[in-house]
Amino acid sequence: MKKVMEWTAEDVSDWLSKKGMVEYVDSCLQMDGPALLRLTKADFQRPPLSLVSSDGGQQILDRVEALKLETQIEAHKNGHANGHVGGLPNGTSTPQRNGTLGRTDFRTEMVHIPIPIMEATRSSFPAEWGKTGLAFVYALVCFITTTVIISVVHERVPPKDHTPPLPDKFFDLFDRVEWAFSICEINGMLLVGLWLIQWILLKHRSIIGRRFFFIVGTLYLYRCITMYITTLPVPGMHFKCSPKLLGNWEAQMRRIMKMIAGGGLSITGSHTMCGDYLYSGHTVMLTLTYLFIKEYSPKRFWWYHWLCWSLSAVGIFCILLAHDHYTVDVVVAYFITTRLFWWYHTMANQQSLKETSQNNLFSRVWWYRLFQYFEENVSSTVPRNYQLPFSWRTLWSRGVKYSRLDTQ
Repeated sequence: MKKVMEWTAEDVSDWLSKKGMVEYVDSCLQMDGPALLRLTKADFQRPPLSLVSSDGGQQILDRVEALKLETQIEAHKNGHANGHVGGLPNGTSTPQRNGTLGRTDFRTEMVHIPIPIMEATRSSFPAEWGKTGLAFVYALVCFITTTVIISVVHERVPPKDHTPPLPDKFFDLFDRVEWAFSICEINGMLLVGLWLIQWILLKHRSIIGRRFFFIVGTLYLYRCITMYITTLPVPGMHFKCSPKLLGNWEAQMRRIMKMIAGGGLSITGSHTMCGDYLYSGHTVMLTLTYLFIKEYSPKRFWWYHWLCWSLSAVGIFCILLAHDHYTVDVVVAYFITTRLFWWYHTMANQQSLKETSQNNLFSRVWWYRLFQYFEENVSSTVPRNYQLPFSWRTLWSRGVKYSRLDTQ
């Protein structure tokens, strides 16, 4: 294996790729082996490394420290531990092994190699799938609760003949396009599908998964409150709402189960109830999936980000173009979704904001204790690392058995 000090820029790029840090390849194109070993924390505070590093360079610096240790050990093996080689004894013309005075005066020489003792510490990004499961249950409960509230609110929606749609500036500017809402739901399903594939390939999928479940659950919980408190009339005369059941709980439960089974989508024919306007659940999903896709994918995938942004933006515009939500429904949904996403990730990426104090005003939100529970063992910004959910090597080596090797 070539020594690190002899590495070329191409060798450094290959090393970064093998270690799963491909996001640094473009920024380190001109960096050779000696330059790699000279990297410090300060290099990640300024471009270009600061533009691609999500953890302040901690991961690559740890790897570089390991390289330095390997280089030092290799130097000791070759007799370079103290910066010189064994010299020639007086009166001899050939170097002796290990610098001794000859075979007759041979004695074992002890070489001390300073190897730092690594204490057993917990991982900076522990999986903790139990917490992820709890976050999933929380999101599921919030989704079911939202469906129940929609059924309740549906009974309170005033008839469109009695209470016509409210004035809306967007509706004044754009006529209704009947097929637009189908485009919105198709875009939403594409974004959810892309995010699901990306999430499966993430190395720290458990941490990121519980963040997604917690945020989406909280957004739907807020939606329950706003829908129940203020029931708006239908946004357009084209709505065909299901008949009101007037206290028939058995029929209401069947309708709720049908809506859950269809994912709450109109395109599946499961959503025929009215009243769930303030705020838009479709806008929540279109916005949130894009935010997670962009946050946890490499910055150099700009084309992927633009594609997902286009799907999200077109989907949101089609909601309004179909006249299936008031403009205020979409604006409020976008505002709440982006703020909750940004607040949560700001708190998760700053250790000081995970501690309750008088100066930490974020600690006053009602979900702060749950946030602390989910993020207490995540020590820094989660890196955008990817790996397969299973290892082919692990699958092939299942039949291999190991025996104890005794050494004297």
